[in-house]
Amino acid sequence: MVNTIQKLSDSTTTYRKLQINYTRNKQKDHTALMDEATANFRYEDCQNEYWNPEEFSLLYGTPLWEQSSKHQRIVLNQLYWVAYYSQIVSAEIATIYFNQTSAAGLYAQEDFRLICDTLDLESAQERSHINTFRVIAKQVEQTLFGEPIFTYPMRGPFTETMVYADTNALKTWWKKIQLQYFGLISANNTFLACQYFTVRGVRTLNGKLVQHKLSNYYQKHPQSESAPIPAKISYYHFLDESFHFNSSTIISHDVITCLPKATAFERLVANLGLLGCQRDHFHFSAAINGIFWYDPALYNKIYYVLRSPIFNMSDTDAKEMMRRCFTEESEGLHRSFATHQEAMQSYKVYVEKLDYLWQQNREMSVMGGNSIARYLATQRNAFWRFEKDVSHAETQRRKEELKSLV
Repeated sequence: MVNTIQKLSDSTTTYRKLQINYTRNKQKDHTALMDEATANFRYEDCQNEYWNPEEFSLLYGTPLWEQSSKHQRIVLNQLYWVAYYSQIVSAEIATIYFNQTSAAGLYAQEDFRLICDTLDLESAQERSHINTFRVIAKQVEQTLFGEPIFTYPMRGPFTETMVYADTNALKTWWKKIQLQYFGLISANNTFLACQYFTVRGVRTLNGKLVQHKLSNYYQKHPQSESAPIPAKISYYHFLDESFHFNSSTIISHDVITCLPKATAFERLVANLGLLGCQRDHFHFSAAINGIFWYDPALYNKIYYVLRSPIFNMSDTDAKEMMRRCFTEESEGLHRSFATHQEAMQSYKVYVEKLDYLWQQNREMSVMGGNSIARYLATQRNAFWRFEKDVSHAETQRRKEELKSLV
């Protein structure tokens, strides 16, 4: 990095990259199309068809998938869409906030309006995305279950971004404090404002790998006009996010070179942020390929789905099915692990030219510490505790039923 702050326009190549990305995103903004599609969505119009490629279905490639009927597989495919984009909602709420604090960190610099205008446009798009995902997901779950499953009330930007994480009350509180502090200091520090986009770029890169495949379902649909609306929305979202990824890359790789060399404190905060991203992406899920959820946190949701009229399993059958899906190797588990490894390798390439990173961030060694053997050991321990808790709850429920009959 150079030792003097330049006007952004003095760096002709960087400024031109930003101009092109902003102009094209503005010209190709899909907000109106997404809002129109959302207004036209009726679950009954597309409830009998896939919304994603088949392999992007909840618990694809597990024993549950293998024994499911055609109708059940369609529901699992749709529930993947609901669960996946419910996670994206959480990420985009945080993005809106940190877009604004990062823009504030650039206010004191000459000639940085273009970046701020870019972030304003992206935040408006994120608000549209959030509305769309919530409207569709809630309608689907209300129809199928009569209540939310993977959806949740609107949340603030300081909540744990990973919806199903390996966390507890203390960890959640500490994460909230860290996010609040980073928002505060990055709003008054140009380097950290730019470095935020390293983390955003890594997170978006993972999404881009999966969402490209989801968008292909609409692109390759034999009759695109009659394709299910959620598939169309996946396509629109992918196109918007492609521009957002470009912004992250330009700001974190090019704009940052116009700034003074990072101080020891700035390097510390930057590396801790990326280390936190690695921890968030440490896990992989047999239930949902492409989102790095901690499966034990998901057990209650899956149990509810299996006990619902869609699968109509008994308590014993539901627990046995979950045991097989989560504690034994399957095609679905190996697919999810392969996605995890692909993401990790792409992160390494993304950060390799950033000279302020610690080795463990450059090598993604924290994220790389997971494995299928470790996953299975974790699930076997966690599932044993889950079975005990469910059995206790079921016993209590039966006692209450007997009392009411007396």
